[in-house]
Amino acid sequence: MSHSLTHPHRVFDPLLRTLHWTLALSIVVLVATSQLAEAFEHGPYEKAIWNVHILSGYVLTAGLVTRLLWGLVGPASARWRDLWHPAVWKDSLTHLRLPAKHRAGHDPLASLAYLFAYGVMAFMVVTGLGLAAAEYNAGPLAAWFGNADWLEDVLGEPHEAGFVLMLGFIGLHLAALAFHQWRGERVAQSMITGKQYHMVESGVHHD
Repeated sequence: MSHSLTHPHRVFDPLLRTLHWTLALSIVVLVATSQLAEAFEHGPYEKAIWNVHILSGYVLTAGLVTRLLWGLVGPASARWRDLWHPAVWKDSLTHLRLPAKHRAGHDPLASLAYLFAYGVMAFMVVTGLGLAAAEYNAGPLAAWFGNADWLEDVLGEPHEAGFVLMLGFIGLHLAALAFHQWRGERVAQSMITGKQYHMVESGVHHD
C-alpha cells in the first residue's frame, strides 16, 4: 500500500493554540531562569532572575487555569474528552503498538502524556506559589505563608522533582514530534496553523 496526505482541515482553534504556546514558552523561561539563578547564585543578578522566574510562574498559572476552563466550554478538539482514550491506551500498552487509525484532534496515545504533563504543571504551580510566598513573601499565598521558612523545606524537593518530570516530558514530546515528522506526518504544524493532515491509503503497488 502507498499512502498520501489528505487535504488539510482546521481542527485546533486559535485560543487552544495560543494556550499551547503560552504554556510551552512559560515552561522554557522557567527552566532557563532556574538554571541561570543557580549559575549566578549570590551575584547581582540573582534576585532579578528569580523575579522573572516567579513572573513566568504566574503566566503558567494563568495559562493552565484558562486551559482547564477551555477544556470544559471550548470546541470539541479543546474539550477534555478529546484527551480521554482509555481503550486505546490499554490496547497500545498491552500489545506495544501504535493506534491503527488516525483521528481528528489530539492523538490518543499522546493524550496520555499530555494529561500527565498538565498534572505536573498543576503540581509545579502549587509548589511554586508556596515557595514564592515562603522565600520572597510574594504571590497570592503570601498572606498566609509569607516568609514561612518551614514551607520552603517542605516544598523545595517536591518542586525540584516536578522539574525533573517536566524535563522528561519535554524530551519525550520532542522525540515524538521528530518521529512523526520522520514518518511524513505534519504533527508539529497543527499547533501553528490549526490544520491537520492525515495519511490515507492511495493504492496498491506490485513489485
